Parts: sequence; C-alpha cells; structure tokens
Amino acid sequence: MKAYLTRRYLFSASHRLHNPELGEADNQATYGKCNNPYGHGHNYTLEVTVGGQVDEQTGMICDLAELDRFVVKEVLERFGHENLNRLPQFASVVPTTENLCAELFRILRAFPRAALQKIRLEETMLNSFEYAGGGEMRR
Repeated sequence: MKAYLTRRYLFSASHRLHNPELGEADNQATYGKCNNPYGHGHNYTLEVTVGGQVDEQTGMICDLAELDRFVVKEVLERFGHENLNRLPQFASVVPTTENLCAELFRILRAFPRAALQKIRLEETMLNSFEYAGGGEMRR
C-alpha cells in the first residue's frame, strides 16, 4: 500500500526582495514594502510531504525521527535565523518565497527513505506556496 506523510516544521528567516538589474523605482514598484533596504523577517511554516510503500513490518512509510533529523540538518540549521540574501543559493536569484520553495524542494529531494512529493511553505497567514518539482497541476 502506498501512503503519504506530511510533516510540519517552523523556522524564521529574513530577506529583502530586490533585483539589482532593476532601478530603485522599479524595485519599489515591483516589491513594495518587501523592498525595505533593511529587509524584513518571516516565521515560515514548512510542510514536507513524502510518499512511499508502507513497510509491512513497521507499518510506516519512513521513520519520523529520520525525516526530522534530515530536515533539521539540511533546512532548519542552514536557513533558520538567516538573511536569505546573504546565502550563496540566492547570490543571483531574488529570495522570494517562490524561489525559496524551489530551493528547499531541491535539497529535500535527497531524503533517502521516502520519495519527496511536494512542499508547502507558508510565509504569512495569508500567503503560502507549494512546489512539487515541476509536477504541479496545470490549470
């Protein structure tokens, strides 16, 4: 039997939405208050969904402790309490939550115990983004 597991994680990070190829006025028009030169922070909620066959012996898709260790090491310790603009992953990419979502998916795809299906990243109580590695539903 194939099943899916979604696990939720919390981390905080800051960023400034600013494209150096645009002028100040265009950046302000495009990103508004998110273009604040001092940046701003978010308390992100990351949902990681993995899928796979349920192991007959354990009754689980994967060990939650293994998934937690992987996410803590690969995401929370690397991105938590960081200014995303200063990370190498965003040296040439605006650190929007859409781009952060794609980067986190790329990293989490390496989890060896179950297949990553999608991630959902909540930026605020009004904004969330989902990414499934390009296999999203077409509208």
